[in-house]
Amino acid sequence: MRSSVKNIQTLEIPIIKDPRGNLAVVEKDVIPFKMERVYYLFDVPSGSTRGGHAHKALTQFIIPLSGSFDVILKDGVGEKRVTLNNPSKGLLITPGIWRELENFSSGAVCLVVASDVYKANDYIEDFQDYLTYNS
Repeated sequence: MRSSVKNIQTLEIPIIKDPRGNLAVVEKDVIPFKMERVYYLFDVPSGSTRGGHAHKALTQFIIPLSGSFDVILKDGVGEKRVTLNNPSKGLLITPGIWRELENFSSGAVCLVVASDVYKANDYIEDFQDYLTYNS
C-alpha cells in the first residue's frame, strides 16, 4: 500500500498550565504506538539538513521542544511542508514517508519518539530506492 503525505497528522500534546511554567505530558494515550526509543537533535548548524530518509516500519512522533524547524514530507507523488514551532503540538509520521528536516532556528531542539529501537535495515536512505519501494 502506498503511503501518502495526506495521512500525516499534527497531534495536540496535553498541557498543564501553571504560573510557574507549563508542563507538557506525552503518555501512552497521546501517541498511537508503544514508545520504544526517544532521541533528540540539538545544536544543528545553520543551513544543515537532517533526515533524508524513510522508514519501512517505524512510526515517529516529532516534537519541537525549543525553537522551530521545517519537516518536508514526500510520498513520491505529493509533498507537504510542516513548520514545527510549538512544543504542545507534535507531528506523527507513519511508515513509508520520506522526511527531511531543515531551517532549524538557533537553539532549536527536536525530540523524536519512535515505535522501535534503531534498526539499520528499516531505513531507506536513497530517494530513488524510496520511489521504487513506495510505488
